[in-house]
Amino acid sequence: MLKNGVRSSVLVCVLCAFRELCVSLLLPLPNAPATLNAMALLEEKFGPWKPLSRLTGIAWLSFYALFLLYALTSPSGFLFLDYANLIIHEGGHFFFSWFGDTIRILGGTLGELIVPLLCAAYFFFHRETNGFAFSIFWFFENFPYIGTYMADARTASLPLVGSEESDWTILFTQWGLLAQDQKIGAIMRTLGYLGMLATMAWLAYRLRQSSASKSNLTSG
Repeated sequence: MLKNGVRSSVLVCVLCAFRELCVSLLLPLPNAPATLNAMALLEEKFGPWKPLSRLTGIAWLSFYALFLLYALTSPSGFLFLDYANLIIHEGGHFFFSWFGDTIRILGGTLGELIVPLLCAAYFFFHRETNGFAFSIFWFFENFPYIGTYMADARTASLPLVGSEESDWTILFTQWGLLAQDQKIGAIMRTLGYLGMLATMAWLAYRLRQSSASKSNLTSG
């Protein structure tokens, strides 16, 4: 019941946010608020982001919106990106096995999150707008399915790969959090959807910045 309620709320947010993003692309760029000062400082330090064409930006925003709808309506919650995430997950167990049993168990999830962040760092320093946005979106895309397995820690009804007991059953038992698995899982899923929406908002902002820069050059 809670899962369906969260999905419905996020679905409404996705539709409203995408509508607002599309409308905002047609409006003139307002003066940057004080909250964007940090972005300006980063651009001064690392250089400007590479320009983003209007067609490319709208195409990526449409893809992300459709992906969110696909994620919210998927019966199993296992998405096509999760095939890649699963390979990384298993590799994470192997890599972190050098650091003790608890870190080895946690290593699968750590791997799923670290790999997209490393990609994001690469694209950030190269100022690649699309690559950075995709990497951050990918990072948050991991959250819903991680949350689903967290919420399944007690019931253990989901299929497992290479283990008879869920990572989160073991970890939550060790940490005394097993009774909170549903709440933690729901929070994780919600953070994932909010993070993907925030990524879309950032990409829309970059698109508006690029469009404004082109307009200034043309009028100049």
